[in-house]
Amino acid sequence: MQIPARLAAAALLSLAVLATSACGDSDEKASDQPAGDAPAAECTIDDIAVEGDFGSAPTITIPDDCTPPSTLLSKDLVTGSGPAAEAGDTVETNYHLVTWSDKQVLDSSFERGQTFPLENLGSAPVIDGWNQGLIGVQEGTRRLLVIPPDLGYGQGGNGVAPDETLVFVVDAVSVS
Repeated sequence: MQIPARLAAAALLSLAVLATSACGDSDEKASDQPAGDAPAAECTIDDIAVEGDFGSAPTITIPDDCTPPSTLLSKDLVTGSGPAAEAGDTVETNYHLVTWSDKQVLDSSFERGQTFPLENLGSAPVIDGWNQGLIGVQEGTRRLLVIPPDLGYGQGGNGVAPDETLVFVVDAVSVS
């Protein structure tokens, strides 16, 4: 009869340990988490490094310690002195595209040695991030654009994965 009593005592002890380990304040558990487990903040335009001069293929470095921005970001890396592009204008461009998720070059007119004519800016048959992000660009300007999926290819297409953030460096070669 001692064996069943010992088994019952062991079972009760196990239940008591489980019950006390399940109890606790959720704030306590959160404070036990290492700081590295906290969600990363969104990147800013200044977190993305670009090397290279206007007219040459850039090197784009996307950081690992922040998440892709959820809004369109734009920054002039080199400011030109030519006319500013308005809706309806044609902007002759050179561009370099890196995808956020794998940090790889997906496309580059620099590497092809051929510019891309962006006709009817604002309503051009390109992604919305370009139509919005290149308004006001001056001829001779090198602009960094970080384009969230909803202004890019959304659910994917043209070799771009679904929900991909796009990082472009665009040189405005001419504006007319």
